[in-house]
Amino acid sequence: MPSPREDCLFCRLVAEGDHVHSADGFVAVRDINPIAETHLLVLPKRHVDTFKEVAAFPDDEAARMLRFVSETAQAAGLEDYRVLVNVGAGAGQTIFHLHWHVLGGRPDAERIARALRETA
Repeated sequence: MPSPREDCLFCRLVAEGDHVHSADGFVAVRDINPIAETHLLVLPKRHVDTFKEVAAFPDDEAARMLRFVSETAQAAGLEDYRVLVNVGAGAGQTIFHLHWHVLGGRPDAERIARALRETA
């Protein structure tokens, strides 16, 4: 799988961002345009374009990735939350570095509607 890329915003966040949670191979940061009370982004440290590439991950890495998403929500104090991943431009992915949105609390309906209009 590819190494960090200089032209990738999320690769820069992995290297220099304000991490709210970190573990072997993964980091979590706050989304700068939150659509819920708590909106975190979970990023693999290595550059991976989309979720489509997860099938090529070693089994232990895929399992660690899912555990990290859950641990991130727990570390943020979320008991109930949503996990969202957009896969490809047609699904609304705008930054091609694999990431999960961890959303807790009541969603901001207006922001969600605006985001959907912008990606439609």
